[in-house]
Parts: sequence; structure tokens; C-alpha cells
Amino acid sequence: MKDPIIIIGAGPAGLMAAEILSAAGRQVEIYDRMPSVARKFLMAGRGGLNLTHSEPFERFVTRYGKRAPLLKPALEAFTPKDLRAWADGLGAETFVGTSGRIFPKAMKASPLLRAWLKRLEAQGVVLHTRHEWRGWQDGALLFNDDVRVTSAATILALGGASWPKLGGDGGWTGLLAEKGVEIAPFQPANVGFQTTWSAHFADKFAGEPLKNVAVKFAGREVKGELMLTRTGVEGGAIYALSAALRDAIAKDGHADLVIDLRPDLSADQAINKLKRASPKDSLSNRLRKALNLSPAAVALVHEKPGADFKTVTVRLTGAQGLDRAISSAGGIRFEALAPDFELKALPDVYAIGEMLDWEAPTGGYLLQACFSTAVAAAQSILEAKKPHLR
Repeated sequence: MKDPIIIIGAGPAGLMAAEILSAAGRQVEIYDRMPSVARKFLMAGRGGLNLTHSEPFERFVTRYGKRAPLLKPALEAFTPKDLRAWADGLGAETFVGTSGRIFPKAMKASPLLRAWLKRLEAQGVVLHTRHEWRGWQDGALLFNDDVRVTSAATILALGGASWPKLGGDGGWTGLLAEKGVEIAPFQPANVGFQTTWSAHFADKFAGEPLKNVAVKFAGREVKGELMLTRTGVEGGAIYALSAALRDAIAKDGHADLVIDLRPDLSADQAINKLKRASPKDSLSNRLRKALNLSPAAVALVHEKPGADFKTVTVRLTGAQGLDRAISSAGGIRFEALAPDFELKALPDVYAIGEMLDWEAPTGGYLLQACFSTAVAAAQSILEAKKPHLR
């Protein structure tokens, strides 16, 4: 009897690879160190489970920045349309939100995950929880309690280093580095940033959103919403710029973020509106009445004065840590991978998902790349001409 294909990591990437392989009749076993599967996937589902995005594919690919050319073949092999059809096929009917993001109508992950695990079980996939991978010994995969497992091929789907309490802590890096696999240090991605607020501002406005704003940095502008925190800012608009902000802070010690509180108005239009307001009103009331700014936005203008009364500059001095990050940058360098995600230093060992050194903003791009790299690696194994993989 041939050895099974072993997948280490029961997050969405690992489960998707298992589905593709088992549907083709391959014997698949999944090992995960946590007592239950896909914990980060379930956590993401609490906010609606943004599976992917409906924007045109050529624009979609650009969201992966400098890694876009390397990820594009995998994204073409399993596109956002394919992901949506897959979810619909599990009974998790999807819809396109007003922002173009795609969600299951149930707006949570648990129904989809239950149906998915039922399908995997029906396809013969065997799941082993509470098994922590500890590398190799005498050619076999080694787990805790001295469990040794041989495999025809191994797919590593151990995740990045964000939200470590949910299972992905990046602890695998040493195991691969000692085998000659090139690893880029992990950094927080899709994360909030720190600044210094006055005590009054922090006490009164921490937790308040700034809606329908535009944030600008390094020639890029992103419209959306951000959240004021006690120590800085976070939220979707910030996450879209997090890579550039993080890199600038590492280089210069700070990054000056411009927040436009009324991006629909030019500076001259804003000033003219203020001029027409009653001079008897305070500046706060004029900003509120003439520019329709929220109390938090008005307070921000006072906190960080801007020349046109709608645009403020906030100096960011640091990023929150990996424990607060939605995702991580860093991991296995693409130079260590063959185009099919096989590790050059370890034949028949593949790596997928957030283990790899790529990053993308929130909006469905993170899950899509995890699914797509899983499909690409699994299909490569199925198409391999090696006798032990047939």
C-alpha cells in the first residue's frame, strides 16, 4: 500500500489541498497541532467571512504588490469566480456586497466549514488533531509523542505568524531553515499603527470611526473607513497602506499619513463653505455644520491642525505587533520555491498559503491566495510524473 499524502495544517489552505487530492482518489491525511481545525478561518468569519473580491481579475492581481507576478499563475488556476462557485457548491450561497467583496449569505464561516468537513470525510480524508509537527527523523515526519509518519508527498500549510493564539505562530521557521530553506523574517501586515494623541483626545475618541475618508501616503490614496484607537489608527483604509507605512517607519523612524476628512471637497470648496458659515459660531460648530464633520473628525482637526480644515497629517511611529495583526508578511521566500510551490531544498515537500512571503490587503485577497496556492500545489502533485505520486 502506498504512503498517503500528508498535509500539515488544517486551515483553509490545507483543507483545500486535501479536497483536490482526495477528490482525485488520493489517500490524504491531515495533521494539526490544535484541538480543532480552521480556528483563524472561523475567527475571520465573525466579521462576515469575506471570501474574495469581484473586481476585474487584472486589477485583482495587482493587490499582491511585488509578489503579483509570482502568484498570478496560481490565481489564474483558481480564480475568484472559481472560489465563489466552490462555496456555492457547498451550500454556502454567496453574494457581492456594495464594496465588491464576496460573502456567504450566512455571513459566517461555521456553516461552510461544517459542510466542507463533511465532504472531506466522505472523500476519505483522515484528520489528526493535537499533533504538533517537529520536523523529520530518519526520513519520516515527526510529531509529538514520538509519532512518525511516512508520506508520498508532504504539503505544509502551517500559516504565518499573526494571531498566534489561533494556531499560526511561525514556529516552523527553524525546522525549515535548518534544511536550507530561505526564510524572510515575519512582519505584521494589515495592522494598526501608533501615534501620540493628547490624553483628552485618547480618552474621549478612542474607538470612534472616521467614515468616508481618504488616507494618503507615498503617492497612494485609499478611500474608506478608519478607527481611532487609544494609541493610533487602524481599519480597512489603513490596512491597504500598511506595507508602505511599515517599510517607511523601518527606514525613517516615522511615516506621515494624510487623512482627508472630506475627500469629495477640494480645499478651496471647504474653505468657501467655512467662510459662509456664521462667524458667531465656534470653529467646531462651523466644521460640524459647514463641512458635516463628525465630533471625532472635528476633534482630530483641533488635535492635528490642517491648513484647509479638512485635511490633517498624523505622524505614525510604529506598527502594532504580530499578535494584533490580521496577517503577516515574511515567511518562505519565493526563491526557495519551484513554480509549483515545491521546496527546492526538499523534494516532494510543498508549501502553501500564508507560510509564503507575500502580503495583500483585506478584502478577500488573503483567503483567495491561500485557496489558489493550495489548488496549484495539489494539482501539481496530481500531474507529477514521479512513480510514487501516481
